[in-house]
Amino acid sequence: MKIAVGSDHGGLELKKEVVRYLEAHGYEVKDFGTHTTDSCDYPEFGVAVAEAVVHGAYEKGVIICGTGQGIALAANKVKGARAVVCSDTFSAEMTRAHNDANILSLGERVVGKGLALKILETWLKTEFEGGRHTNRVDLIKATENKNFK
Repeated sequence: MKIAVGSDHGGLELKKEVVRYLEAHGYEVKDFGTHTTDSCDYPEFGVAVAEAVVHGAYEKGVIICGTGQGIALAANKVKGARAVVCSDTFSAEMTRAHNDANILSLGERVVGKGLALKILETWLKTEFEGGRHTNRVDLIKATENKNFK
């Protein structure tokens, strides 16, 4: 599986851990940056990952900032992105199983490395259940089609 990753300076250290984990587990990873601790703007990296996922170059994305919130907000401005902030494994499982989330957002200042990697593992191994949840995801897509012209 091909996974796009990106972070701002506030998520850089956790992003390095995520990339190591993904590569060690056989995933093909593209790091969209940032690569330094210099202050930068999270929307640039959240949008780059979202566009790569939505356009099909990568199957899933992982984005990281200090809280996970800002970069997820930016990513979700890309039509077709379903970026979710997760700080626990239950949410990670449910956002894949019920919402077919395609981008995981983590907060380096919120979750430690160990928990972040467990969240990531759970999120990656969980499949979308479909069924009654398909209609709900389709309603989200219909709303996007109406509002993202």
